[in-house]
Amino acid sequence: MRGSVVKNLISRRHSLGMSGRDQANGYRLKLIVLVLMLMAITTWSYWPTMTDLFNTWQTDDDYSAGQLVPLVALFLVWRERNMLRQCLLVPCWWGGIALILLAEVARTYGFLSFRVSPERYAMVLTAAGLVLMVAGWRVFRTVSWIILFLFLMVPFPERVHSLISGPLQTMATTGSVLFLEVFGVRVSQEGNVVMLNGNMPIAVAEACSGLRMLMAFVIVAAFIAYMVKRPRWQKAILLGSSIPVAVVCNMIRIFATAMLMLYVSAEVAQKFFHDFAGFVMMPAAVLLTFGEIWLMDRVVVPEPDLQHRRAGTQAKLAARAYAKNQMPQNKPENTPLKD
Repeated sequence: MRGSVVKNLISRRHSLGMSGRDQANGYRLKLIVLVLMLMAITTWSYWPTMTDLFNTWQTDDDYSAGQLVPLVALFLVWRERNMLRQCLLVPCWWGGIALILLAEVARTYGFLSFRVSPERYAMVLTAAGLVLMVAGWRVFRTVSWIILFLFLMVPFPERVHSLISGPLQTMATTGSVLFLEVFGVRVSQEGNVVMLNGNMPIAVAEACSGLRMLMAFVIVAAFIAYMVKRPRWQKAILLGSSIPVAVVCNMIRIFATAMLMLYVSAEVAQKFFHDFAGFVMMPAAVLLTFGEIWLMDRVVVPEPDLQHRRAGTQAKLAARAYAKNQMPQNKPENTPLKD
Protein backbone atom coordinates (compact mmCIF):
# COMPACT_ATOMS: atom_id res chain seq x y z
CA MET A 1 0.00 0.00 0.00
CA ARG A 2 2.74 2.42 1.01
CA GLY A 3 4.74 1.48 -2.08
CA SER A 4 1.86 2.34 -4.39
CA VAL A 5 1.36 5.70 -2.65
CA VAL A 6 5.05 6.54 -3.00
CA LYS A 7 4.97 5.57 -6.68
CA ASN A 8 1.94 7.78 -7.26
CA LEU A 9 3.64 10.72 -5.56
CA ILE A 10 6.82 10.24 -7.59
CA SER A 11 4.91 9.94 -10.86
CA ARG A 12 2.85 13.01 -10.00
CA ARG A 13 5.96 15.06 -9.23
CA HIS A 14 7.60 13.80 -12.40
CA SER A 15 4.56 14.79 -14.47
CA LEU A 16 4.47 18.22 -12.82
CA GLY A 17 8.19 18.71 -13.53
CA MET A 18 7.74 17.66 -17.14
CA SER A 19 4.78 19.99 -17.56
CA GLY A 20 6.78 22.88 -16.07
CA ARG A 21 9.66 22.16 -18.44
CA ASP A 22 7.29 21.93 -21.36
CA GLN A 23 5.76 25.28 -20.44
CA ALA A 24 9.22 26.87 -20.12
CA ASN A 25 10.33 25.42 -23.47
CA GLY A 26 7.09 26.56 -25.07
CA TYR A 27 7.52 30.09 -23.69
CA ARG A 28 11.13 30.18 -24.89
CA LEU A 29 10.12 29.01 -28.35
CA LYS A 30 7.39 31.65 -28.57
CA LEU A 31 9.85 34.31 -27.44
CA ILE A 32 12.39 33.28 -30.09
CA VAL A 33 9.72 33.33 -32.80
CA LEU A 34 8.55 36.77 -31.62
CA VAL A 35 12.11 38.14 -31.66
CA LEU A 36 12.77 36.79 -35.15
CA MET A 37 9.50 38.26 -36.43
CA LEU A 38 10.25 41.67 -34.92
CA MET A 39 13.79 41.62 -36.34
CA ALA A 40 12.48 40.74 -39.80
CA ILE A 41 9.81 43.47 -39.70
CA THR A 42 12.30 46.08 -38.44
CA THR A 43 14.89 45.13 -41.07
CA TRP A 44 12.28 45.34 -43.83
CA SER A 45 11.01 48.69 -42.55
CA TYR A 46 14.45 50.29 -42.18
CA TRP A 47 16.14 48.63 -45.15
CA PRO A 48 16.34 51.86 -47.23
CA THR A 49 17.84 53.66 -44.23
CA MET A 50 20.37 50.86 -43.70
CA THR A 51 21.51 50.86 -47.31
CA ASP A 52 21.77 54.66 -47.36
CA LEU A 53 23.84 54.58 -44.16
CA PHE A 54 26.12 51.90 -45.59
CA ASN A 55 26.67 53.98 -48.73
CA THR A 56 27.60 56.96 -46.57
CA TRP A 57 30.20 54.86 -44.75
CA GLN A 58 31.70 53.81 -48.07
CA THR A 59 31.77 57.23 -49.72
CA ASP A 60 32.37 59.72 -46.88
CA ASP A 61 35.84 59.33 -45.36
CA ASP A 62 34.90 61.41 -42.31
CA TYR A 63 32.43 58.76 -41.15
CA SER A 64 33.97 55.58 -42.57
CA ALA A 65 34.80 54.38 -39.04
CA GLY A 66 31.08 54.14 -38.29
CA GLN A 67 30.83 50.77 -40.04
CA LEU A 68 32.90 49.25 -37.23
CA VAL A 69 30.36 50.25 -34.56
CA PRO A 70 27.77 47.47 -35.18
CA LEU A 71 30.51 44.82 -35.15
CA VAL A 72 31.99 46.17 -31.93
CA ALA A 73 28.49 46.32 -30.39
CA LEU A 74 27.94 42.63 -31.20
CA PHE A 75 31.26 41.81 -29.55
CA LEU A 76 30.27 43.76 -26.43
CA VAL A 77 26.94 41.91 -26.24
CA TRP A 78 28.82 38.60 -26.53
CA ARG A 79 31.16 39.75 -23.76
CA GLU A 80 28.16 40.38 -21.46
CA ARG A 81 26.60 37.00 -22.26
CA ASN A 82 27.06 35.59 -18.75
CA MET A 83 25.40 38.60 -17.15
CA LEU A 84 22.58 38.51 -19.69
CA ARG A 85 21.89 34.86 -18.87
CA GLN A 86 21.28 35.83 -15.25
CA CYS A 87 18.71 38.49 -16.20
CA LEU A 88 15.10 37.50 -15.81
CA LEU A 89 13.09 38.20 -18.97
CA VAL A 90 10.14 40.34 -17.95
CA PRO A 91 8.77 42.14 -21.04
CA CYS A 92 8.04 45.83 -20.57
CA TRP A 93 5.44 46.46 -23.24
CA TRP A 94 4.54 50.05 -22.37
CA GLY A 95 8.13 51.26 -22.11
CA GLY A 96 9.15 49.56 -25.35
CA ILE A 97 6.11 50.82 -27.24
CA ALA A 98 6.77 54.36 -25.96
CA LEU A 99 10.33 54.27 -27.32
CA ILE A 100 9.15 52.85 -30.64
CA LEU A 101 6.50 55.58 -30.94
CA LEU A 102 9.15 58.21 -30.21
CA ALA A 103 11.31 56.68 -32.93
CA GLU A 104 8.42 56.79 -35.38
CA VAL A 105 7.83 60.46 -34.59
CA ALA A 106 11.50 61.21 -35.34
CA ARG A 107 11.30 59.12 -38.49
CA THR A 108 8.19 60.91 -39.70
CA TYR A 109 9.84 64.28 -39.06
CA GLY A 110 12.87 63.22 -41.09
CA PHE A 111 10.68 61.97 -43.92
CA LEU A 112 8.61 65.16 -44.08
CA SER A 113 11.61 67.49 -43.78
CA PHE A 114 13.75 65.45 -46.26
CA ARG A 115 16.46 64.85 -43.63
CA VAL A 116 18.15 61.49 -43.27
CA SER A 117 19.65 61.96 -39.80
CA PRO A 118 16.34 61.67 -37.85
CA GLU A 119 15.53 58.44 -39.69
CA ARG A 120 18.95 57.01 -38.82
CA TYR A 121 18.64 57.95 -35.16
CA ALA A 122 15.11 56.53 -35.19
CA MET A 123 16.55 53.18 -36.25
CA VAL A 124 18.70 53.02 -33.10
CA LEU A 125 15.76 54.13 -30.94
CA THR A 126 13.62 51.37 -32.46
CA ALA A 127 16.26 48.78 -31.58
CA ALA A 128 16.30 50.10 -27.99
CA GLY A 129 12.51 49.95 -27.82
CA LEU A 130 12.45 46.35 -29.05
CA VAL A 131 14.99 45.31 -26.42
CA LEU A 132 12.94 46.95 -23.68
CA MET A 133 9.63 45.58 -24.96
CA VAL A 134 10.77 41.97 -25.35
CA ALA A 135 13.47 41.51 -22.69
CA GLY A 136 12.53 44.01 -19.98
CA TRP A 137 14.29 46.54 -17.79
CA ARG A 138 17.09 44.31 -16.46
CA VAL A 139 18.36 43.39 -19.89
CA PHE A 140 17.85 46.97 -21.06
CA ARG A 141 19.98 48.32 -18.21
CA THR A 142 22.68 45.76 -18.94
CA VAL A 143 22.98 46.74 -22.62
CA SER A 144 22.10 50.43 -22.24
CA TRP A 145 25.69 51.58 -22.78
CA ILE A 146 25.96 49.37 -25.85
CA ILE A 147 22.79 50.96 -27.25
CA LEU A 148 24.25 54.42 -26.64
CA PHE A 149 27.42 53.26 -28.39
CA LEU A 150 25.33 52.48 -31.50
CA PHE A 151 24.58 56.19 -31.93
CA LEU A 152 28.25 56.69 -32.92
CA MET A 153 27.63 54.86 -36.19
CA VAL A 154 25.29 57.63 -37.37
CA PRO A 155 27.01 60.58 -39.12
CA PHE A 156 26.41 64.05 -37.78
CA PRO A 157 23.62 66.11 -39.36
CA GLU A 158 24.82 68.57 -41.98
CA ARG A 159 24.36 71.57 -39.69
CA VAL A 160 26.36 69.95 -36.88
CA HIS A 161 29.00 68.84 -39.39
CA SER A 162 29.41 72.42 -40.60
CA LEU A 163 29.61 73.76 -37.04
CA ILE A 164 32.34 71.24 -36.13
CA SER A 165 34.51 71.05 -39.24
CA GLY A 166 35.18 74.81 -39.41
CA PRO A 167 36.60 75.21 -35.87
CA LEU A 168 38.54 71.96 -36.23
CA GLN A 169 40.10 73.25 -39.43
CA THR A 170 41.09 76.54 -37.75
CA MET A 171 42.50 74.81 -34.65
CA ALA A 172 44.54 72.42 -36.80
CA THR A 173 46.06 75.33 -38.76
CA THR A 174 46.80 77.46 -35.70
CA GLY A 175 48.24 74.56 -33.71
CA SER A 176 50.54 73.41 -36.50
CA VAL A 177 51.81 77.00 -36.90
CA LEU A 178 52.54 77.11 -33.17
CA PHE A 179 54.52 73.87 -33.34
CA LEU A 180 56.49 75.13 -36.33
CA GLU A 181 57.33 78.39 -34.54
CA VAL A 182 58.53 76.47 -31.49
CA PHE A 183 60.97 74.55 -33.72
CA GLY A 184 62.31 77.76 -35.24
CA VAL A 185 60.61 77.62 -38.62
CA ARG A 186 59.74 80.94 -40.23
CA VAL A 187 56.01 80.55 -40.77
CA SER A 188 52.90 82.66 -41.10
CA GLN A 189 49.18 81.93 -41.21
CA GLU A 190 46.79 83.30 -43.79
CA GLY A 191 43.35 81.93 -42.98
CA ASN A 192 43.67 78.16 -43.28
CA VAL A 193 46.89 78.37 -45.29
CA VAL A 194 50.32 77.90 -43.69
CA MET A 195 53.13 79.82 -45.41
CA LEU A 196 56.56 78.27 -44.92
CA ASN A 197 59.51 80.66 -45.39
CA GLY A 198 57.15 83.10 -47.07
CA ASN A 199 56.99 81.20 -50.38
CA MET A 200 55.84 77.65 -49.66
CA PRO A 201 52.09 77.40 -48.93
CA ILE A 202 50.36 74.46 -47.27
CA ALA A 203 46.58 74.59 -47.51
CA VAL A 204 44.71 72.94 -44.64
CA ALA A 205 41.56 71.99 -46.52
CA GLU A 206 38.26 70.92 -44.98
CA ALA A 207 39.24 67.30 -45.57
CA CYS A 208 42.28 67.93 -43.36
CA SER A 209 40.22 69.29 -40.47
CA GLY A 210 40.62 66.04 -38.55
CA LEU A 211 36.93 65.13 -38.36
CA ARG A 212 37.64 61.62 -39.66
CA MET A 213 40.34 61.21 -37.03
CA LEU A 214 38.00 62.63 -34.39
CA MET A 215 35.23 60.13 -35.13
CA ALA A 216 37.67 57.21 -35.15
CA PHE A 217 39.25 58.31 -31.87
CA VAL A 218 35.86 58.75 -30.17
CA ILE A 219 34.82 55.22 -31.20
CA VAL A 220 38.11 53.74 -29.98
CA ALA A 221 37.96 55.72 -26.73
CA ALA A 222 34.36 54.60 -26.11
CA PHE A 223 35.39 50.98 -26.63
CA ILE A 224 38.37 51.30 -24.26
CA ALA A 225 36.24 53.11 -21.65
CA TYR A 226 33.69 50.30 -21.76
CA MET A 227 36.28 47.55 -21.48
CA VAL A 228 38.40 48.90 -18.62
CA LYS A 229 37.24 48.49 -15.02
CA ARG A 230 37.18 52.06 -13.78
CA PRO A 231 34.70 54.36 -12.03
CA ARG A 232 32.23 56.10 -14.29
CA TRP A 233 33.84 59.50 -13.90
CA GLN A 234 37.16 58.09 -15.12
CA LYS A 235 35.42 56.51 -18.11
CA ALA A 236 33.81 59.89 -18.85
CA ILE A 237 37.27 61.51 -18.77
CA LEU A 238 38.62 58.91 -21.20
CA LEU A 239 35.72 59.48 -23.58
CA GLY A 240 35.85 63.28 -23.33
CA SER A 241 39.63 63.43 -23.76
CA SER A 242 39.37 61.72 -27.14
CA ILE A 243 38.39 65.08 -28.66
CA PRO A 244 41.54 67.04 -27.64
CA VAL A 245 43.67 63.97 -28.39
CA ALA A 246 42.30 63.87 -31.95
CA VAL A 247 42.90 67.61 -32.40
CA VAL A 248 46.50 67.40 -31.13
CA CYS A 249 47.26 64.36 -33.29
CA ASN A 250 46.00 66.21 -36.37
CA MET A 251 48.21 69.19 -35.48
CA ILE A 252 51.20 66.87 -35.20
CA ARG A 253 50.35 65.35 -38.58
CA ILE A 254 50.28 68.76 -40.28
CA PHE A 255 53.48 69.77 -38.47
CA ALA A 256 55.31 66.61 -39.64
CA THR A 257 54.05 67.16 -43.18
CA ALA A 258 55.40 70.73 -43.17
CA MET A 259 58.80 69.58 -41.89
CA LEU A 260 59.02 66.94 -44.62
CA MET A 261 58.07 69.54 -47.22
CA LEU A 262 60.83 71.84 -45.98
CA TYR A 263 63.66 69.35 -45.65
CA VAL A 264 62.77 66.46 -48.01
CA SER A 265 60.27 67.06 -50.82
CA ALA A 266 56.66 67.93 -51.48
CA GLU A 267 55.97 64.47 -52.94
CA VAL A 268 57.18 62.67 -49.81
CA ALA A 269 55.23 65.07 -47.60
CA GLN A 270 52.04 64.52 -49.59
CA LYS A 271 52.40 60.76 -49.40
CA PHE A 272 53.13 60.92 -45.67
CA PHE A 273 50.09 63.08 -44.97
CA HIS A 274 47.59 60.87 -46.78
CA ASP A 275 49.03 57.38 -46.20
CA PHE A 276 51.58 56.85 -43.45
CA ALA A 277 50.36 59.47 -40.96
CA GLY A 278 46.87 57.98 -40.83
CA PHE A 279 48.26 54.63 -39.69
CA VAL A 280 50.60 56.22 -37.15
CA MET A 281 48.11 58.56 -35.47
CA MET A 282 45.70 55.84 -34.35
CA PRO A 283 48.30 53.84 -32.35
CA ALA A 284 49.56 57.15 -30.95
CA ALA A 285 46.05 58.05 -29.77
CA VAL A 286 45.61 54.60 -28.19
CA LEU A 287 48.93 54.99 -26.36
CA LEU A 288 47.84 58.42 -25.12
CA THR A 289 44.57 56.91 -23.84
CA PHE A 290 46.39 54.18 -21.93
CA GLY A 291 48.78 56.86 -20.69
CA GLU A 292 45.76 58.62 -19.18
CA ILE A 293 44.73 55.40 -17.46
CA TRP A 294 48.26 54.98 -16.07
CA LEU A 295 48.31 58.59 -14.87
CA MET A 296 44.93 58.25 -13.13
CA ASP A 297 46.20 55.11 -11.39
CA ARG A 298 49.14 57.10 -10.05
CA VAL A 299 47.25 60.24 -9.07
CA VAL A 300 43.85 59.02 -7.91
CA VAL A 301 43.50 57.01 -4.70
CA PRO A 302 41.42 53.94 -5.60
CA GLU A 303 38.12 53.58 -3.79
CA PRO A 304 37.06 50.20 -2.38
CA ASP A 305 35.13 48.29 -4.96
CA LEU A 306 31.42 48.23 -4.21
CA GLN A 307 31.00 44.76 -5.61
CA HIS A 308 33.72 43.36 -3.34
CA ARG A 309 32.06 45.01 -0.35
CA ARG A 310 28.71 43.50 -1.28
CA ALA A 311 30.33 40.10 -1.78
CA GLY A 312 31.96 40.36 1.66
CA THR A 313 28.65 41.29 3.28
CA GLN A 314 26.86 38.39 1.61
CA ALA A 315 29.62 36.00 2.72
CA LYS A 316 29.30 37.19 6.33
CA LEU A 317 25.52 36.73 6.25
CA ALA A 318 25.89 33.24 4.79
CA ALA A 319 28.44 32.32 7.46
CA ARG A 320 26.12 33.53 10.22
CA ALA A 321 23.20 31.56 8.78
CA TYR A 322 25.34 28.42 8.54
CA ALA A 323 26.57 28.80 12.12
CA LYS A 324 23.00 29.32 13.33
CA ASN A 325 21.86 26.14 11.61
CA GLN A 326 24.72 24.16 13.16
CA MET A 327 23.84 25.18 16.72
CA PRO A 328 22.24 22.34 18.76
CA GLN A 329 18.58 22.90 19.38
CA ASN A 330 16.80 21.84 22.58
CA LYS A 331 14.23 19.28 21.58
CA PRO A 332 11.32 18.61 23.91
CA GLU A 333 11.58 15.32 25.73
CA ASN A 334 8.93 12.71 25.14
CA THR A 335 7.08 12.25 28.43
CA PRO A 336 5.30 8.94 28.93
CA LEU A 337 1.54 9.02 29.09
CA LYS A 338 -0.09 7.89 32.24
CA ASP A 339 -3.14 5.76 32.21
